[in-house]
Amino acid sequence: MRLLFSLFFLVVGFHSVLAQSVASQDSLLLTLQQADSLFVKNNVLLLAERFRVDASQAQILQASLYDNPTVTLEVSSYNNETRRVLDVGGQGQKTVAIQQLLYTAGKRNKRIALASEAAQLTQFELLDLLRGLRFDLRSRFYSIYFQQKTLARFDQQLATLQTTVAAYEVQYNRNNVSLRELLRLKALLFQLSNDRTAILFQLADDQRALRTLLSIDQPIKPVVADETLARYRLPTQTEDTLQQLAVRNRPDLKAIESLTRQAELNYNLQKALAVPDMRVGGTYDQAGSYIQNYVGLSVSADIPVFNRNQGAIRAARSQIQHQGQLQRQKAIQVGNEVATALQKVREVERRVQSVEQPFTDQFDQLNRGVVTSFQKGNITLLEFVDLIEAYNDSISQLNRLKADRVSAYEELNYLVGEDLFR
Repeated sequence: MRLLFSLFFLVVGFHSVLAQSVASQDSLLLTLQQADSLFVKNNVLLLAERFRVDASQAQILQASLYDNPTVTLEVSSYNNETRRVLDVGGQGQKTVAIQQLLYTAGKRNKRIALASEAAQLTQFELLDLLRGLRFDLRSRFYSIYFQQKTLARFDQQLATLQTTVAAYEVQYNRNNVSLRELLRLKALLFQLSNDRTAILFQLADDQRALRTLLSIDQPIKPVVADETLARYRLPTQTEDTLQQLAVRNRPDLKAIESLTRQAELNYNLQKALAVPDMRVGGTYDQAGSYIQNYVGLSVSADIPVFNRNQGAIRAARSQIQHQGQLQRQKAIQVGNEVATALQKVREVERRVQSVEQPFTDQFDQLNRGVVTSFQKGNITLLEFVDLIEAYNDSISQLNRLKADRVSAYEELNYLVGEDLFR
């Protein structure tokens, strides 16, 4: 019995400290639209990813640049006739040559095309990151909303039970009730405090994740209107239509397609690299040629005898086949994900519609009369405890079901790649 009392006061005390620490900070009231705007503006991961996009755009500029010309200067180290060191005067010797590399087979344009496609990939990756983080944001937002509703109900029950336990302690001291009855009520209060603490722990984790997504340090209090929840309803589109939307919209699928295009562009580039480039230049030789002040033109190129870039071409061809298989696999995965998400939406909607309104009304009506009936002696202690436990568990399960419902709809949005419920 001492252990029970110790645990009871420990949990209630810890629960009180945790609640006070949360309440000590001013909560930030946010609608979902406001949270979305704050997220796009402040999220650090999105800001960091935008720098990757800028860097990839710079790579397009780099690929478009021409190679710098090469200039060579040669002077005599010592003139035996004039006995002068580094003689570059009229009686000395100097040679100046300039050479420019000219790409053949459209290599420059192919490099630009490959860099442009790589930049496109970073944009798809940014969109996919945005899609995933927004899904997490909305799931956490509604999870916090329904957890706070559950906590509000639990707070009402805790206040009622604490009053009832206090009254029973008075009656126990007067020998009007047994110790067994008093302990049963305290055990019920202890269990409810434990359940509330578990919800507070989950709420703290969701708050931490949401604050990180929004890059703020205040607790969030979601503001959700009834019409906002009412917009989540079974989609009118067929399963095939939703799958086609996903194939058209999903940035992760577009990223796979971009990798396939990059493999094709790289194959074209590798074939072009097998064609030798040309080097064109000019030479001025003051006194070292068959005539004074010799000026000549030069053209040079590699002879593709041994290295015709065979290995790189073969590897690029295999990479195209590899990416093609991954793209087909991703398309199958996307279709199955949408079908599964739609199935989950239909199931959770069926469950919510079957229990929500009549179930909630009946339990609220019953709960309002439970305490009064118990105090008047119309129901036994065992019936009172069973009804309170059933009510608390049902309210918790119902709010969790509502949160799961919204999460299922948002998951369908996430997997289709489009906001279907505006």
